[in-house]
This record gives sequence, C-alpha cells and structure tokens, in this order.
Amino acid sequence: MYPNLYYAFRDLFGIEIPAFKILQTFGFFVAVAFLAGAWVLTKELKRREQLGWLKPVAETVMTGGPAGTGEYITNGILGFLLGWKGFGLILNWDTVSQNFQGFILSGEGSFLGGLAVAALLIFLKYNSSKGKKGTVAKKETASIWPHQRVPDIIVMAAIAGLLGAKVFHNLENWNDFVQDPIGALLSFSGLTFYGGLIVATVVILRYARKKQIGIKHLIDSAAPALMLAYAIGRMGCQFSGDGDWGIYNSAYITDTTGHVVQVAPAEFSSAVQRNITFFQQQYSDTAHIPHAAFPKPAALSFLPDWFFASGYPHNVVNEGVPLPGCDGPYCRVLPVGVYPTPLYEILACLILTGVLWAIRKKVTVPGVIFGIYLVLNGLERFFVEKIRVNTKYNIFGFHPTQAEIISFLMIVGGIVWIWYCRKKNAAVTTAA
Repeated sequence: MYPNLYYAFRDLFGIEIPAFKILQTFGFFVAVAFLAGAWVLTKELKRREQLGWLKPVAETVMTGGPAGTGEYITNGILGFLLGWKGFGLILNWDTVSQNFQGFILSGEGSFLGGLAVAALLIFLKYNSSKGKKGTVAKKETASIWPHQRVPDIIVMAAIAGLLGAKVFHNLENWNDFVQDPIGALLSFSGLTFYGGLIVATVVILRYARKKQIGIKHLIDSAAPALMLAYAIGRMGCQFSGDGDWGIYNSAYITDTTGHVVQVAPAEFSSAVQRNITFFQQQYSDTAHIPHAAFPKPAALSFLPDWFFASGYPHNVVNEGVPLPGCDGPYCRVLPVGVYPTPLYEILACLILTGVLWAIRKKVTVPGVIFGIYLVLNGLERFFVEKIRVNTKYNIFGFHPTQAEIISFLMIVGGIVWIWYCRKKNAAVTTAA
C-alpha cells in the first residue's frame, strides 16, 4: 500500500522525492475523481446544450472598477493562511513531513511568514487595481450556459460531499465518535460515500433550481460522472489502505513479508491466537470474528492471490501487527487477509460507467439515466456490503448496515423515479 505518493514513487519507480510525503494517496485520488467527474459532466452538458435540451440563462455581472475592501480582506486572509502554514512547513520540514495532516490541523505555523504573504497578496491586488482607479463598475448582461457552471457545482459538491460523508460516517460509528468527537470530526479519514452523495445532491439541486438549470438533464448528465468519480475514489481507498475493506477471508493468512498465502481452514484460529492482542482490540468477542473462507477457485487460477485477500501492508491507518523488517510510520499489516472490497468496487463501477456512457444517447426520456444510475449503484453497493465490515442496526429482527439501507432505498427510489419520468414524458407527448 502507498500511504502517500512518496512511497508510491519509491516502490514503483525507485525514486525518492521527500516532498511527496505531503501528498496523501487517498487525497490525490479524491482530487482526480473530482476532476474526472467535472470533465465527464461538462462533456455531457455540452452535448445536451447542442441538442437544445438545455438553454443559457441571462445573468447580470459586474465589470470594471477598482478593487473593493472585501477583495483586500480576502487576499489578506488567504495570504496569511498560505504563509502561516507554508513557511511553517518549510522551516520544520523534517518534523512536519512525518505527520503532514496533524500539522495542517494544528495551531503550528510561521506567524511572520503569514504576515509576509498576506502583505504580498494585498500589494499585488492593489497594483493590479491601480489602472482601474477613476473607472466605475458597471452591470452587464451575459448568457451563462449550464456547462459554464460546472466549476461552481464541483466546488459545492466537494465541500457538501465531504461534510456529509464525515457526518454520516460518525453517525455510523457513534461509539468511536463519542470517545473523541473533535478528533473524529477533524480527522482526514472516515468518510461515507452515501452521506456525501445525499448532502451534495441536496445542495446542488437547490443551486440548479436557483440558476434555472433543467434538473432532469443535469442529473442525467451527472450519472456517468458520479459513477466514474466513485470508481476513482475507491482507488484511493485501495492503494492507501484506508481501512475500508471487507471481512477476513479465513482461507489466507499474511506471511512475514506482508504477502497473503493460502492455508487450511484450521489455520485461521491459529492465526487469531498468535495475534490475540490485535484481535482483542478489534472485537469484544474473539469467538465471533466476521470471516468467510474463499480460496482461489481453479477456474480463476490466473488471478493473483491479492485479488481474493489482502493484508494491506503499510496501510495508512496503521492497522494490524508490526511488519518485520520495517522501520517507519507505516509498518503494519493485517495478520489475516481481508476481502479487498475497494478493488471489487473499482472494477464494478468502471464497467457500470461504461454502461451508462453507452446508453446515454439511446435513453432520451429526461431523468431516466439518473434512475438507472441509482439502481445500478445501489445494487453494486448492496451486494458488496455482504462481505464488508460495518456497524449493523437492529430493525424488526433484521440487521442491515447503514449502506445497505441507503442502497436499498436507492434501488427502490431509482425504479420509482424511472416509472415517474416515463409516465410524465408520455403525458407530455400525448398532450403535444
């Protein structure tokens, strides 16, 4: 696993770039996911605009005039934050590079560096504004197309999505949250995709209504983008080893090199006893550790063992037992292999992205593509939950996870939404 890009470049290319220690693997893939989603969304919105399904909206914008007080204040605050943390990073590199996330969330930094950069950005704003002195800001009307609003949509999706993902994760893991609420809220780990999707959807739909963007065509355009972004985000989970994995595959244990090896069924109990301290920290009752043995079938012998089980050596959450011969901040490995569920979701969602992209021109009823997305994504997540470890609820004798409940609602909601869109479209067609 690669906790940050330093480890990735070192292991894959034999190149050591210490500065890459601040670039977290999970964060990198999240950023790529948003960029890829933005590209797909823009492309599909433009196609629908060319077909006349989406129209521009006249909007009043301000042009000209010197910089205002608010712009100077904004530049000053931004400059101070950049200088405060930036110079603090440079001056304390050896310490900060070992725990970049902790440094960002701490009160540490360079106060003088913050003042210097704040002054610089204020001066640059003043210098660029000098030529506009004496001019008057005026209102102009411009036609704004939906695809031109994608940057705003992505920023809102990122902020609302991350907040929603964090809130839903802590609701799902309430016992951990109450033990350390501040740490749980400020931690970079612990995100629930569906929480982010729900909150981001509410925020973006409100924005679309305000900006008079056709909501059905917007969500149809977003469907393949969302599926692709989810697949890329799961790459971050897989390659960093963020703890978002499945139950133990008791047909495999981890050897001293961090690789999984297939063993007899009785070896699982032996592995638990050899690493009893670790398992007692994870489970109050070590007699009921969730696991399922699934050795590699002969028909799939061409696949590597890590496709069926992984010890996630060097995982970013430092979960597991010490890895022999390893000296550093990420030197743990799971003693028993777990199902690499992020890998399964990557493959499934890439295929489903292709399906949505292939049918987007054939399905012309507005809203239906998004309904299909809800059904496909819900099915994918519902079934993968069967081999994932998550908090289970007790509802009338059933014990679903939060993700199973939401994915079930997505499937049902998607079917109902498809039916509604088709019925609505038929009524409009008949009336015309």
